Amino acid sequence: MAFKVEDVSSVKKTLHIEIPREEVVQELEKAYNQLKKSAKVKGFRPGKVPRTVLERMFKKDVHADVSSRLIQNSFIDAIKQTELKIVGNPELDPPALAADSAYKYEATVEVTPEIDDIDFHGLDLKRTLYAPGDDEVDVQLKALQKGMARHEKISEDRPVQTDDFVMIDLEGLQDGAPVPEFAKSENFSLQIGKAVVSDDFDNQITGMKPGDTKSFTTKFDKDFSNENLAGREITFEVVLNEIRQEILPPINDAMAKKAGPYKTLDELKKVILDNIKQGYEKRTEQELNEQIFKELIARTTFEVPDTMVEMELQGIIEEAERSFAYRNTTLEEMGLSKETIAEKYRDTALSQVKRHLLLGKIIDQEKLSVDDQELESGLKEMSENFNQPLEGIKQYYDQNKDKLELFKHTLLEKKAIKLIIESSSVKDVKPEAPTKTKSKK
Repeated sequence: MAFKVEDVSSVKKTLHIEIPREEVVQELEKAYNQLKKSAKVKGFRPGKVPRTVLERMFKKDVHADVSSRLIQNSFIDAIKQTELKIVGNPELDPPALAADSAYKYEATVEVTPEIDDIDFHGLDLKRTLYAPGDDEVDVQLKALQKGMARHEKISEDRPVQTDDFVMIDLEGLQDGAPVPEFAKSENFSLQIGKAVVSDDFDNQITGMKPGDTKSFTTKFDKDFSNENLAGREITFEVVLNEIRQEILPPINDAMAKKAGPYKTLDELKKVILDNIKQGYEKRTEQELNEQIFKELIARTTFEVPDTMVEMELQGIIEEAERSFAYRNTTLEEMGLSKETIAEKYRDTALSQVKRHLLLGKIIDQEKLSVDDQELESGLKEMSENFNQPLEGIKQYYDQNKDKLELFKHTLLEKKAIKLIIESSSVKDVKPEAPTKTKSKK
């Protein structure tokens, strides 16, 4: 086998591979001899079918099988010899196989970029020291209070007002045909004034009384969040069943006990405060990371393979699908598609790939590794974060070694980031005060 590598770019190569005539003839001979043993052809005993008959009847299939095998074996050999670090699958458009000549084909591959050693020392970083405000715990408590509220049917005889909760029977139609987003449903609950469907929808319900039936048409804006509804006119058939009011529980020890394993309101407040602090710590960490990667990307120039970006995008799309499935919905029901998500998050995917490549280079450059103790600490942290038994997590990774390697690499990336921060000049700063907008007179 002979081959040469053509540089299309720093991350894309085309391999020109030629398999000698002798090898082609030999492989075809093997294929026909094997076929001869099993072929059933009328007029010939098993194993006695002439080669010319086999070629006339099975040539297309035999040549396809042989060319596929020749490509697979020669491509693997070429990659081993060139030591190319390919990503994704090769692009192939193999020609037809000729029985009495060498077989030539081309394979275009993408490879991980070669990145020069990175000087990550002496970065000027700012670490913002966030602290919970006096009212943040109260805001969280009120949100929890609202989540634990109950709705009661009002006793007075009056029409629907803004902020009321209503129970309605609902169906949406367009040209007499049902609209999937508003399939016929009974006792659908929503709060008037929150534009759960739209502002116009809320306005149409306002003023109705229990038992009232109403038919009205609503036109959705062209830039409506759900693309399936944007610009459409939907006719709604609505029956108002009940008007309800929200009853908020008092914020006290009793509410704390219902909210979780807390004995007192003070205990609940402490947990909320700790969660807020953890959130700010993560925010500080993310902001530091953003500064680090902005500086490193500015210092380093390299191309990124399209394949790696596409793989990252696929991960983003799958995460979105899992998130919607958890909420018992789908991308399509939310007016989204894989294509729109890919378009929106392509730059994010590119940035993520660059970060992984930069960290991977620093890991190799500094010969970083994860020892058994660091792995144990990482698994314990995961156990605590997900509130799962440590032994169960260990068992999972014992059974999924590929996932364990990914986890180890995540630990290595964290180690690389820690090394960068330790090698940088970090200045602690207070968060900037929010900009106040002038009131209009």
